Parts: sequence; C-alpha cells; structure tokens
Amino acid sequence: MGGEEMEDLKELVTKLERAFQDRLLSVILYGSAAAAQQHASDHEGKFSDLNVFVVLTRITAQELADGEPILRWWHGKGHPSPLLMSEEEVHGSIDCFPMEFRDMKDRRKLLHGPDVIADIKVDTRYYRAHIERELRSKLLRLRQRGAQRLSDPVALLNLCLDSVSTFCVLGRHALLAAGIDAKLERRAVVHQLAGTIQMDVTPLEILLDLREDKPGPDAGDPGELFAKYLECIQRLIEFVDRLEETR
Repeated sequence: MGGEEMEDLKELVTKLERAFQDRLLSVILYGSAAAAQQHASDHEGKFSDLNVFVVLTRITAQELADGEPILRWWHGKGHPSPLLMSEEEVHGSIDCFPMEFRDMKDRRKLLHGPDVIADIKVDTRYYRAHIERELRSKLLRLRQRGAQRLSDPVALLNLCLDSVSTFCVLGRHALLAAGIDAKLERRAVVHQLAGTIQMDVTPLEILLDLREDKPGPDAGDPGELFAKYLECIQRLIEFVDRLEETR
C-alpha cells in the first residue's frame, strides 16, 4: 500500500473520530488493500480499492448528515464509499451478506476501535444463491452501462477496468462455494478459474495488466475485449448455477 493511501486512511479515521466521537465504534479496512501487507502484488496504484467498514452505535438521519462531508471528501479522493452499519445491524445481517463478511474475516486491518468481525460466524446457508445473484445483477449493470459507451472506446475500456476487480472477488467466492481452496490474490484466482471452469481468462488477465500498468498482451479493440469479457462472466455464472444441482 502506498504512502498516499496510508495518509488517506489516517485522515479518514481522524475525520470520523471528530464527526462521530463516542458514536464511532469501529473502522476496518478489508479486501485487497488489507491483504497488501502480505500480498503486495494484489493492490494496485491508480485503481486501488480502499474498502472501509465503519460501524457506529446507531445510524439515523443525523449520523448521515454528520458524515456527508467526510463521504464526499473520501469519494472525491477516488475511493469507494465506506460501508456503514450500526452495531445492531452487523449482527443482524450476517446471513444477508455472507460474501462481504467472509471477505472481512479473511482479509482485514483494524483502524479504530474493537474488532467487531473477530467473533462473527458467517452464515453460508444462502451463500451460493447470493454469489449467483451478485454475478447476474452486476452483469446486467455492466451490459447496461456498456451499451451506453460502445461508441466511446476509452469510456468502454475504463468501465471494464473499474469492474474487473469486483468480478475477480466474485470468482473467488464461486471457487469457495465449489469447495475449492481459493487463493487471495486476483491473478491466482483467475488462474484457478481457468483450470476449474476450463475457460479462456485472457480478457481478465489483460484488464489486470492494464490496471497494474504491467506489460502484457495488447488490449486491442475495446469493443472486442468487452465482448470477450462478457463471455467470461457468463461462463462464471453458468458454473455457479450448476453448483446448485451438485450440492
């Protein structure tokens, strides 16, 4: 993780502490950035994902108003919006967000307060269905947004770059749902998917190369890359859908 990102996180915590004071319970960094301490190659510079989980003692309209300037500042820095929950919601929504809580269990760094994730037991009763729903809904959104950018190669490529991290995360959970010991690093997950599903993952590899400014195969025409990218996601959905018949 770069020095600038560390400074952003420190400033975020400081702003949250000032705004919420004793209403702020916990702040946790999770996902690829949290794993960067051990897996430096999993976290990229200009397309970094600082996923932050903020737990308050309560969340009302007043808390949202108090947090608005912070959230606008954080989003303006190019980071995804923090996930906000009350302490009560954390314990009441474990069955609804098995992927998110499993990610936090696997990869997290405590930034403030107690570790509210440590003793959580992830409910996996609806795990497979949740993964499939996330894949299908995000594919629909990708198609909708892509259809508006087909005549703009730069915007279309950026759309793919912005979304590939999410689909790598979903791919990891697809492997876990199949009983496979999925890796944490994105490229390792992509390679596991290639071997497990027997699909061409070149579009995913190209997009990861571009995100990380690494030399690799030429991206070629963004329209063709987008089409092949959609095919990869569809294959992944079919794989998850078939798990229901075999489990």
